[in-house]
Amino acid sequence: MSFSLTRTVKFYAMKFKRLRGDPRSLALGTAIGVFIGISPTIPLHTVGIIGVTLLLRVSTIAALISATVVSNPLTMGPLYYLCWLVGDLILPGRLTWDRILVVLDTLKSSGFIDSLKSVSQLGANAIMVLLSGWLILGLPLAVASYFLSLRFFIAVREKRRRKHLLD
Repeated sequence: MSFSLTRTVKFYAMKFKRLRGDPRSLALGTAIGVFIGISPTIPLHTVGIIGVTLLLRVSTIAALISATVVSNPLTMGPLYYLCWLVGDLILPGRLTWDRILVVLDTLKSSGFIDSLKSVSQLGANAIMVLLSGWLILGLPLAVASYFLSLRFFIAVREKRRRKHLLD
């Protein structure tokens, strides 16, 4: 079994083409999916997407598909790295490789209480850095995905309308 990027792109394009509904609702759902899909909170993606799309009354399916396209096993590592890199520019020095190595050394050599303190301190800083990087990275990408997908869904709707008139 081999992986084909062109086949995967065609597969997801077909999934998006088959979606029905208002182009603005589909595009906003896509943007929400991209925004939440980029976030480093992987276990909460589906819950967040369903909650936000139901609250805003936009396409949940478009959001779930776009989140899957953006956040999958192939893109997870680079996304975490980009969130860390951008977050470290905003909050410099809070999460460095040196700090991670110090925490690992503490885990090896210290007692249980010292280890918990060290990990919790690193965890709070890691969350702050990753989430700030996500916001800076995710907002422009979500806005861009809204406008690109809006054009896409309007074009698909027009093509369907022309085909229906010809039949």
